[in-house]
Amino acid sequence: MDIIFKIIAIGLISCVAAMIVRPVRSDFSIIIGIAGGLIIIAMIINYFTGIISTLKDIIGITGLNSSIYTILLKIIAIGYLIDFSAGICSETGNSWLGDKIILGGKVVIMVMALPIITNILNIIMELLPKWKKSIK
Repeated sequence: MDIIFKIIAIGLISCVAAMIVRPVRSDFSIIIGIAGGLIIIAMIINYFTGIISTLKDIIGITGLNSSIYTILLKIIAIGYLIDFSAGICSETGNSWLGDKIILGGKVVIMVMALPIITNILNIIMELLPKWKKSIK
C-alpha cells in the first residue's frame, strides 16, 4: 500500500518541479515530466510479473485457450501505452495529436477484441441448447 503513496509523491513532485521550471526553460519542464513518469514505471515493473503469474494460474485452472489471455494482456498494454503517449502529447501542447493517438488505439483495441467477442458468442451458442433442454 505504501507504493501508491510513493507513486503519488513522485508524480506531484514532478508536476511541481515542471511548473516551477516551465517559465524559465520549457524544454526542461517536459524532460522533468517524462523523467517522473519513467521513475513511476520503473517502480511498478515488478507488479507486472505478479499479474502475469496470476494470469498463468487462471489459464491453468480454467482450461480456456491461452491466446485469449494473451490478447487481453496486449489490449491492456496498448491501453496503457496509448494513455501514456497521449499524455506526453498533451503535455507538450499537442493535445490534438494525443487525441488521434487515442482514436488509433481504440480502433486497434476493437480489432484485437474481435476474437474474444467471437469466442464468447460461440460459448453462449453452445450453452443455449443445453440450457433449453434443462428447462423442459
